[in-house]
Amino acid sequence: MVLGLSAASTSYLSGFGAFSKMHKDTVAFKAPAVSHAAKLLLVPSVAEAAPADDGKVMGQGPFSPNYFLAGALSGGICCSLTHGALTPVDVVKTRMQLDPLKYNKGFIGGFKQISEAEGAGALLTGLMPTAQGYFIQGWFKFGGVEYFKINITKTIGDQSAWDNRQKIYLASSAMAEFIADIFLCPYEACRIRLVSNPDYAPGMAACATKLMGEYGFVGAFYSGFIPILFKQIPYTMAKFAVQGATAEQIYSMLGTDSKSMSKGGNVGVSLSSGVVAGVVAAIISHPADSLLSKINKAGAGGTGSMMSRLSNIASETGIVKLCTQGLFARCIMIGTLTAGQFGVFDIVMAMVGAKKFHFHDPKAEH
Repeated sequence: MVLGLSAASTSYLSGFGAFSKMHKDTVAFKAPAVSHAAKLLLVPSVAEAAPADDGKVMGQGPFSPNYFLAGALSGGICCSLTHGALTPVDVVKTRMQLDPLKYNKGFIGGFKQISEAEGAGALLTGLMPTAQGYFIQGWFKFGGVEYFKINITKTIGDQSAWDNRQKIYLASSAMAEFIADIFLCPYEACRIRLVSNPDYAPGMAACATKLMGEYGFVGAFYSGFIPILFKQIPYTMAKFAVQGATAEQIYSMLGTDSKSMSKGGNVGVSLSSGVVAGVVAAIISHPADSLLSKINKAGAGGTGSMMSRLSNIASETGIVKLCTQGLFARCIMIGTLTAGQFGVFDIVMAMVGAKKFHFHDPKAEH
């Protein structure tokens, strides 16, 4: 059940292998063909093609498979660190969603209630599945976004990519997140079960084994797959699109751009824009997050099909409560987490010698 780095690495590399081959000198990286539907989505006219492929995109690169591996590794590290560090916040938020009658003293009160009743260690419940699951999710999410946005840009041309950069952010993040959620969902099922019932199993491996014995593979690990898609895909689309747009505005107000600013300055922009993106993304995805927390609680929504259980939970809880229970805690968590992710991502990318791709207006360079 536990997915390791080697498995994630093999899977990710095999995905790249389907699209490209790395030459001995690692100079060029040929982009895959974009379907007719994708071209209609991204550009008003497909006539504008990219110039001769020299391996560079918007004057940056060349982008070899090593770049995308660096992006995947940086994404895994930034997501694992930030989600792991915020495990106590997530424990309080999840308890407030699952048992609002008991945990009704607010965010700070929730910390006190759990610590007094179960000890401070209870605030770290689910740390292992959180750190492992979000490393793998971050690997595919951040690595996938870099892969898709760069190769779409190479295919449709610099100017078309700049004119449609928000659509590229949205499409790239949606595709990358869908892949990432396939790997994340089993970890989330274990985490939520351990948080909602700390006595269910002594650890993640035992929890996974017990869940599968009781519900079968799909019932144990993928009963929350639909909610996690509704939660994570809009969240990730908003996160990357809003962060990109906010970063552009910050650079514009400072009268500079990412090429001219120092590494430290770029990290500062990533942190600032990440806070804004995180709060927006948290609000958009919160109803699905509430459903995900509830459906992984034993007995929630009855015993019917997944969609029947989700419908029952939504009816029992009510739309207003789905949208607001635990929202303040989640805004704090996701705002901090998202800022940290973009900041750590930039730092790790620099540490491994990779420079992050940024959209630039080709006309402004002439």
